[in-house]
Amino acid sequence: MRLFFYPVAALIVLAGSAFTFIAAQNWQVADGYSVAFSSDDASGIFKGLKGGVVFDEQNPAASKFDVTVDVASINTGNGLQNKHAKSDEWFDAAKYPAIHYVSKQVVKTGSRYQVTGDLEIHGIKQQVTIPFSFQKMATGGSFAGKFTVNRNDFKLGNPGGDVGEVIKIDLSVPVTR
Repeated sequence: MRLFFYPVAALIVLAGSAFTFIAAQNWQVADGYSVAFSSDDASGIFKGLKGGVVFDEQNPAASKFDVTVDVASINTGNGLQNKHAKSDEWFDAAKYPAIHYVSKQVVKTGSRYQVTGDLEIHGIKQQVTIPFSFQKMATGGSFAGKFTVNRNDFKLGNPGGDVGEVIKIDLSVPVTR
């Protein structure tokens, strides 16, 4: 009896984990996304968002975000500011060409969600939690979230200076299957 029980138990565990993997949806970042930033002194957008999104509304723990933003895609609406932002005083786009976020945990909080993961900017990783919503649509869905970062945590620019230290990030990311 014992010889029969262990293989059956192993099969049940394997089948259950396969179902969890299958249930999570792979999503592709669609055109029309927005990665906007603002402070009291500077604002703009980043383009060049790409990466992998696995998301399951019913089982957020099976979800995973691994996305990058091309630093050189910064657009403040001012060519001189863009050049300055890409310089080694700020983002150092030549040495650190991407902003990278990898999730560690996704949880549901009421009608919204919360993802916690490592945000890497300028070669420095910090754990960041991003509250977000997800709206499912016929052909895909849309993620939206807002959070703040302190630029000093990532050694961007000089402490103090002409640009506020707390930067607001506003994300709107449509996705397709």
